[in-house]
Amino acid sequence: MTDQSPSRRMVQDRNAQGTHPGYMPGFGNDFETEALPGALPQGMNSPQKCEYGLYGEQLSGTAFTAPSHQNERTWCYRIRPSVKHSRRYTKIDLPYWKTAPHVVEDVISLGQYRWDPVPHSDTPLTWLTGMRTMTTAGDVNTQVGMASHIYLVTASMVDEYFYSADSEILIVPQEGTLRFFTELGIIDLAPQEIAIIPRGLLYRVEVVEGPARGFVCENYGQKFELPGRGPIGANCMANRRDFKTPVAAFEDREVPSTVTVKWCGQFHVTEIGHSPLDVVAWHGNYAPVKYDLTTYCPVGAILFDHPDPSIFTVLTAPSGVPGTANIDFVLFRERWMVAEDTFRPPWYHKNIMSELMGNIYGQYDAKPQGFVPGGMSLHNMMLPHGPDREAFEGASSAELAPHKLDDTMSFMFETRFPQHLTAFAAKEAPLQDDYIDCWTSLEKKFDGTPGTK
Repeated sequence: MTDQSPSRRMVQDRNAQGTHPGYMPGFGNDFETEALPGALPQGMNSPQKCEYGLYGEQLSGTAFTAPSHQNERTWCYRIRPSVKHSRRYTKIDLPYWKTAPHVVEDVISLGQYRWDPVPHSDTPLTWLTGMRTMTTAGDVNTQVGMASHIYLVTASMVDEYFYSADSEILIVPQEGTLRFFTELGIIDLAPQEIAIIPRGLLYRVEVVEGPARGFVCENYGQKFELPGRGPIGANCMANRRDFKTPVAAFEDREVPSTVTVKWCGQFHVTEIGHSPLDVVAWHGNYAPVKYDLTTYCPVGAILFDHPDPSIFTVLTAPSGVPGTANIDFVLFRERWMVAEDTFRPPWYHKNIMSELMGNIYGQYDAKPQGFVPGGMSLHNMMLPHGPDREAFEGASSAELAPHKLDDTMSFMFETRFPQHLTAFAAKEAPLQDDYIDCWTSLEKKFDGTPGTK
């Protein structure tokens, strides 16, 4: 799919809806797009001379020899090759952005935890300085596991650029609107949307409407993909056509700039004399993408009981164990509840997976109080959890008529690894010390009498 916009700069129609010149539909597609006519070579990847005096360069997201259905790469045709965007590096510190393995000796990660929204401060914060790590899991050096973060952004990155060599980044806004200027195009991102920025892709972040707050899942392992639907078939859940990848857009600016790189949990900065967002045309399947969460089509039980919460998986990042994810991104959104003779909210359980939840808006059905928009909760592996007394009693005695669970959107970052709290999560973030007490008032109902319910 080719876009031949006459613009030389990063410009889009911000008011257009659906499929428009700013985005191309599909997930994992092989796209092609050019910001100047004829900039994209046809029939080959590496001509002896590229149009407009551009340089051809490949960005590889998988090993060269990965199976063909998993191989991801993008050919970029750019004003300068990437080696011109890199000079000598100086190590810097971003003290609130942590990377696994990160186990704090005096912090206890075993327990049920819940936080109020992390508040904004009076200090201007960019995408880099406003990142606050809540949990880490796995090991970035062996490319397994993840980290969860809260971002607090009030200031745009000006002539500052960033990429992570450690991870792809899944972004879940909760408040405010951000604009991601990437090497491969522009993504505007608002609440009820998500975006994925691939490992190794350069970008900067501007505030469109602030202050901005949201959640980030940093994926050290295999890339996110759509889950297998099995007997569900070809439709519902997240459909490929609803994912949007930006068209080519570029900057040709000679201005002192910085590039910050995250590599094995450390941050390094280099100074260059121009914008590195200089890709005029590209083709391939390794690219950023956004998705509108309101297009997620949930499925569930229509007679009795309800399936495991995995039925609500939007994206999954596989591990080496079939069916056991490095990360699942799970969405709990508006839906009808119709099951007969069934306890409809999530039931009590202990899980081999570690579950970190965030509330985008509304009220979560298993916790009517306390889990507020912008808040988070953590139930680590094999830690029991479930409805509080109010939710249990209400669901146990409710009239089981069809009921619309409305005005609600929460999500879960679920991983096979234990999630370790950072010092920020344990000591600075607004932890609800009384969260564990939400189950205190649950009563013993057993009296040994047959037929008692």
